[in-house]
Amino acid sequence: MDGIADMGGTPGWGPVHPPRADEPVFAEPWQGRATALAILAGRLAGRNLDAFRHAVERLDRAAYLDQGYFGRWLNAAELMLVEGGVLAPGEIDARARDLRDRPVEAPPEPARPDAPAPAWPAGPGSLRTIEAAPAFAVGQRVRTRNISPPGHTRLPRYARGHTGVVEVVQPAAVFPDTHAHFQGEHPQYVYSVRFDSHELWGEDADSFAVTAELFEDYLEAGS
Repeated sequence: MDGIADMGGTPGWGPVHPPRADEPVFAEPWQGRATALAILAGRLAGRNLDAFRHAVERLDRAAYLDQGYFGRWLNAAELMLVEGGVLAPGEIDARARDLRDRPVEAPPEPARPDAPAPAWPAGPGSLRTIEAAPAFAVGQRVRTRNISPPGHTRLPRYARGHTGVVEVVQPAAVFPDTHAHFQGEHPQYVYSVRFDSHELWGEDADSFAVTAELFEDYLEAGS
């Protein structure tokens, strides 16, 4: 899905500043509480980590950009709770108005799903052991598929349709594109693929290399 969250490699946003070594995990106490609320909301709504990421990428511009990183977590948490039938649409807004002495009629209770979505992976973490051999080898040239799936994907737009070289074959892991939609884990190998900046952004780009972690389904043999 080409949502607002897919901003990597897009121009116009200025430089990316890496965190300082002494930077606290949470700059403000509310940010830690927001993180805890988002994790709890995912469990209550029967969502997994990939479904949470898919919720984030479906936020509108204001919800994604104007309220900061942890504001996105809260907005995604609310979306998961509504979609999971835990909260009714508009219920949080009604409660906020009530706290400000500007009450509005509370929305009716949401219809609860007959069966909760399978929230968590079949095993701990995301790594899995599979019997198939890796389709690609270290040093092999590969090309990313030029696809734009309608649902969740971890294949960034800037890397689609480009050729790179496999640097590392990583262990198999749960495939986010299906896991986010509760269509199964479909574990597959992950490859660290090195791209030349000129391949990704043209001859006028500065010279550097980009390494992306890409699932096997995103790749095909390159020439």
